[in-house]
Amino acid sequence: MPQLHLLGTGASISDPHRTTTMLAVTDGPSTVVIDCGGDVVQRLLAAGIALDTIEALIITHEHPDHVGGFPLFMEKIWLAPRRRPIPIYGIHAALDQARRTFATFDTSTWEGLPERIWHEVPHTPGALVLEDVHWRITAAPVVHPVPNIGLRIESKTSGGVVAYSCDTEPTPSVVELGREADLLVHEANGYVAGVHSSPEQAARVAREAHARRLLLVHLPPGLTEADLAEARAHFAATELGEELGTYAF
Repeated sequence: MPQLHLLGTGASISDPHRTTTMLAVTDGPSTVVIDCGGDVVQRLLAAGIALDTIEALIITHEHPDHVGGFPLFMEKIWLAPRRRPIPIYGIHAALDQARRTFATFDTSTWEGLPERIWHEVPHTPGALVLEDVHWRITAAPVVHPVPNIGLRIESKTSGGVVAYSCDTEPTPSVVELGREADLLVHEANGYVAGVHSSPEQAARVAREAHARRLLLVHLPPGLTEADLAEARAHFAATELGEELGTYAF
């Protein structure tokens, strides 16, 4: 059965046991990684995911806690050693930022470095990110200070659905992405208009979307189970995302 791995659940600054929010979905033969703000390869290995199963990297937006680890990702998969190309998906600004961060380093002597195959995703509702025999992944714009996307990931193995809000204030596009989802992964950094959402607001989105389970990520320092009472009053199946947590869908 496909699994969602919460490789990281923290905000840019969070509790000591949390790193930046990064996700992976895998069905065994195929793994899709979402964002690389930290050492995503170390987190994949900690989750028990074989690096040679990585079929794609999706970068949601240009902020450092979502793309800052891209050069390290490339170095580590090259040393793994990967030689086949790596497809990278994202909206224009996100891909540009990844290119710039990688260009900072002289990789001219990195013999066999995997070719980066860049796939620009339209910044429009319902945009197709990728589709193959394992997955169908679509995207929609969300509300953040820079262009950003949320995702809907459908497994062709199980028919299960994971939706991811990424960083956003509450917005109808996430309700649509999360419609009837088995797992809605929603940020809960704390409400800032045009930037972030609170746990209660994420719960309202989950309820409106008729999602089955809500996992809160992009967590600020100090958020605890005791802080979720108000959110659970709106959506009972609300949980703090567990660092390196694994969830079947």
